[in-house]
Parts: sequence; C-alpha cells; structure tokens
Amino acid sequence: QLQLVESGGGLVQPGGSLRLSCNASGRTLDNYAVGWFRQAPGKAREGVSCIGGRGNTMNYVNSVKGRFIVSRDNTKNTAYLQMNSLKPEDTAVYYCAVVWTTRDACDLARDPWYYFGQGTQVTVSS
Repeated sequence: QLQLVESGGGLVQPGGSLRLSCNASGRTLDNYAVGWFRQAPGKAREGVSCIGGRGNTMNYVNSVKGRFIVSRDNTKNTAYLQMNSLKPEDTAVYYCAVVWTTRDACDLARDPWYYFGQGTQVTVSS
C-alpha cells in the first residue's frame, strides 16, 4: 500500500518561503498524480495544487498562482510544493494525496484523491 509522508513545514514570516516534500513509500509514484491540499482551523480542506504523473501538467488554485510551484522527482518518489511570498492566509496543515492515472493530468476538484499523509503545519506570522 502506498504511504505518503509530508515534511518541510514550519513558522515563516510573511513574504518568506518554504518547500514542502511529499515522500512516497510502498509503491512507485510513476502512475499517480500528486495533489497538495490544506486545511486551516475551522475551514474545509482546500485543494492547492496538483501535478500529473509525468510532471508536465500542473494546476493551481487561484489564490496561490504565481506564488507556489509544484514539482516532482519520480526517481526519488517525491513531490514538492515550493511556496513563495507566503501570506498569513496560507497558514494551514498541508497534506499530499495521490490518484492513480494513465494521463499526465490532474484535477483538484474532480479526481478521487486518496492516501492522504499526516500533514505538515505551515504557519505564516510575524
């Protein structure tokens, strides 16, 4: 069974950067799209970004476009979320998840994401 572990969260000042990692074990990530999600206290989980299985297709929620960059390294069985120009409203627990696919595509809202990791806390505060 595929297991996902997120890391890289922490406390950062507004305008700062963090890079989150999503490391997979148990199976190769090659045939999976990877999605990043976040959940702030008292709010519903929100899809942030996703990347297709071969890494050529990326999607972002409007609020992070131009600030966040999703990537993956299938040789390391790891996906990344580079977060720049962080804002206090980015504060949340960030999760990664996957969906099996034969397409180099992903859809945050429509794909049936599963195997969510335990999450990593990102706090943006001065």
